[in-house]
Amino acid sequence: MSPSRGLLVAACIASLCGAVADGRAAGPLNIVAIGASNTAGWGVGSQNAYPARLQAMLRDEGYDARVINAGVSFSTTNGMLGRLDSAVPAGTSLLILQPGGNDLRFFGSKEQRAANIAAIVRRMRERKIEVIVFDNDIVPPEYLQWDGIHFTAKGHAWAASWLMLEVIASLKRQEPGPKRSTTSGLDVPR
Repeated sequence: MSPSRGLLVAACIASLCGAVADGRAAGPLNIVAIGASNTAGWGVGSQNAYPARLQAMLRDEGYDARVINAGVSFSTTNGMLGRLDSAVPAGTSLLILQPGGNDLRFFGSKEQRAANIAAIVRRMRERKIEVIVFDNDIVPPEYLQWDGIHFTAKGHAWAASWLMLEVIASLKRQEPGPKRSTTSGLDVPR
């Protein structure tokens, strides 16, 4: 074998080993994004919503990722909790919970919202599914539609970029040992 061919083979093997080490070739990555209208893609369409953008970004980085959009407009955390088992199939690696603000808009309380988020996280942990929780305030105000609630297409792109970093960090944590949840400043018990 020529020296240059040997270097090429060595580079390919090293590349494959690196991909396996960071989870890219470890098998499919099944993610479910559950939430309300922002998750569903209100005003931009599901093809431009953060779940579709996140899937494309992860695939561009070499991950065999599938992101299911389980967003339902006007949903509350109580509704998300109620449909959790049907929305999160067996084989799911990660849940993205985007609780939104409908609880408070539709006469819910902050306490009930927090209790529902904690219950969702707990149920996913019982199924050994990592959870990333993020609220609307993570997306900068300039990336909101005229109503100040829903993300623009740029807001969805921003959310997908932020989530990609969180997903990759989550993959690194999903090694043997206790599971942890990432919460973006939300008070979710550990």
